[in-house]
Amino acid sequence: MHTAVQRAERRGAPFGARPPLVCWFDECLKESVPLVGGKNASLGELINAQVRVPPGFALTTEGYRRFMAEAGLELEVAARLACADTEDLEALERISASIRSLIEDHPFPQEIEDLVAECYRKLSLRSCLPAVPVAVRSSATAEDTAGASFAGQQDTYLWIRGVDEVLHHVRRCISSLYTARAIAYRARQGWSDDTLAISVGVQKMANAYTAGVMFTLHPANGDRSVIVIDSNFGFGESVVSGEVTPDHFVVNKVTLDIIDRTIAHKELCYTVDAKNQVSRAIEVPAERQNVQSLIDDEITELAWIGKQIEKHYGAPMDIEWAVDKDLPSGGNIFILQARPETVWSRRRESATAGASSAMDYIVRGMLTGKRVS
Repeated sequence: MHTAVQRAERRGAPFGARPPLVCWFDECLKESVPLVGGKNASLGELINAQVRVPPGFALTTEGYRRFMAEAGLELEVAARLACADTEDLEALERISASIRSLIEDHPFPQEIEDLVAECYRKLSLRSCLPAVPVAVRSSATAEDTAGASFAGQQDTYLWIRGVDEVLHHVRRCISSLYTARAIAYRARQGWSDDTLAISVGVQKMANAYTAGVMFTLHPANGDRSVIVIDSNFGFGESVVSGEVTPDHFVVNKVTLDIIDRTIAHKELCYTVDAKNQVSRAIEVPAERQNVQSLIDDEITELAWIGKQIEKHYGAPMDIEWAVDKDLPSGGNIFILQARPETVWSRRRESATAGASSAMDYIVRGMLTGKRVS
């Protein structure tokens, strides 16, 4: 297994024998989940597979543990959780709020602050932008895996600028490990908080003209012969959160032809407030509300990228993407996250055994008299 530490040591990085407190995405592989969580490990895996991903770095689980231990937060959090009744939602919300406030109000050790500040400075230089806008995303060690549904339980913050704001939102991501919902879910699943850890990714923002999600199977019926893309103007938050009905495209996985399209009435999108430099919801101009948010060439390119990601992982995938309006066509589509699809893929394992491609799946379905679309 190649961890970020082993990769870095081969490159001569000065990590020594201890796991790093901070590391770059491209130092990670999918096996790096214990160090950087599911989301960040996946981003590193994609970068090393030559998929176009915005650059970034992660506060590792070692950095998280160092912060919690040196601040004395581990014992305090454990004491508050010990008396938590996961069936009493009102009391659980109070305990959650007290834990989150405790974590967010405590500064990082100086070593971690310096490391995060230096990585952010290098990311800004690499991006040719002073105080580069970033997304600060939590990445727990139990999420984004084929056997878990932890994804989305921790927080993401968009268009964060300046090292002080980055540090503050990294702590907010850490504290989101202790939302009432996350505490109750782990209790129901039998996950011990002692074995759980979190990493936080700091990733250059794609200044999205359009963004959304893509599934390399049909999320409504599990059909693996198609790719489904949902999109809206602006950042993908409106699509992921379900605040709008997005445009909907179904693409044949073999030919990449668009076989179905539904253009929605889109009244809301998220974009950057140029004056305050924060992400906020705005009303889509009336003349754009019924306009297709992705052009056909972008749909085809996205579907092709989705096929490559599915082939690399060997499993159906749930992918977040963005089209950057600051870059020219042909190099402006970025993958922001990719995780195994967790609903239909498990149901279809026995039915698709032996199928190594979409065409294999279609032929196998025809031979067995099974409807595939």
